[in-house]
Amino acid sequence: MAASPAITVALSVFNNARHLDAAIGSVRTQTFTDFEFLIVDDGSTDGSDAIIAAHAASDPRIRPILRENRGLVASLNQLIAEARAPLFARMDGDDICRPERFARQVAHLAAHSGCGIVGTWAELIDEHDRPLGKGGEKPLTHAELAALLRTGPLFCHPSVMARTELLRATGGYHSSYRHCEDHDLWLRLAGRTTMANLPERLIRYRVYPGQVSQRHAVEQALNVAVSWEAHVRRQRGEPDPIAPGTQIPSLPELDGLFNEPGLGERLRGELVERLAWQPAALAGEGQGLLIDHIRALPAAQRAPLWRLAGRLARHGHVGAATRVALSLAGI
Repeated sequence: MAASPAITVALSVFNNARHLDAAIGSVRTQTFTDFEFLIVDDGSTDGSDAIIAAHAASDPRIRPILRENRGLVASLNQLIAEARAPLFARMDGDDICRPERFARQVAHLAAHSGCGIVGTWAELIDEHDRPLGKGGEKPLTHAELAALLRTGPLFCHPSVMARTELLRATGGYHSSYRHCEDHDLWLRLAGRTTMANLPERLIRYRVYPGQVSQRHAVEQALNVAVSWEAHVRRQRGEPDPIAPGTQIPSLPELDGLFNEPGLGERLRGELVERLAWQPAALAGEGQGLLIDHIRALPAAQRAPLWRLAGRLARHGHVGAATRVALSLAGI
């Protein structure tokens, strides 16, 4: 392994044994070979550590870090801290890189010195490696990405390659923004560098039931909204209301924290709109959020929300649809 590799490949693993061999193998077979491969096993209990050890025994570029569970954000920040290369490439333990991924991203960053982060499009696959059809495209230019800073998504996170020192200067990932720590990072990077995506499907991104984005859709949507509000304050030269490592408070408490009366109520309405096409989320964690939003509205403004009750019913969430309908009727 080179004393100073061109890329640090960063993989955080937690119980990814089912797909981990393919994920690691897809990194090892890249056409661009000048990299170190840091793999944190974040306290896995499914044999992931044995898979990592087997690959490390035959590839000196792999540096395993085996330890107790500390969570994804702690793992990613440890990987940033221990990286020896000027470029930092993310990877997940259940996805697959195309062989030319690193070569394409290194070439882009070499040709665009002002660009600090570049992702790629993705091919969506299921848990059995079967293609899922359309999807996986992301905005290409910095201007297109900047236009989506408020809501995202900007990148397929495991496809990203960034300049290591830029990640360190920005403070890495913040644990306050659970399940959207990457979006918060993109917001903080946006003021320091330009960003881009390559219009090539250089990663096979796995989509399946039980993923974080599906299990924690409400918390993720809330934290994305709060991260934008914090970004707006930073852009105005004000202190960041959310200190790194602090827990994001409830919606009513945001008014005082951000010194903006009505902020919590406004964000609640935005969350309902954002979750409108996720009936499982609205029937679960988001049900109370939706009902509180309905009850805060004057009766004359409730009519458009009847569509959500119908959508819940069509997707089999009859109990939730009934409760929402009763709230809309003022019962």
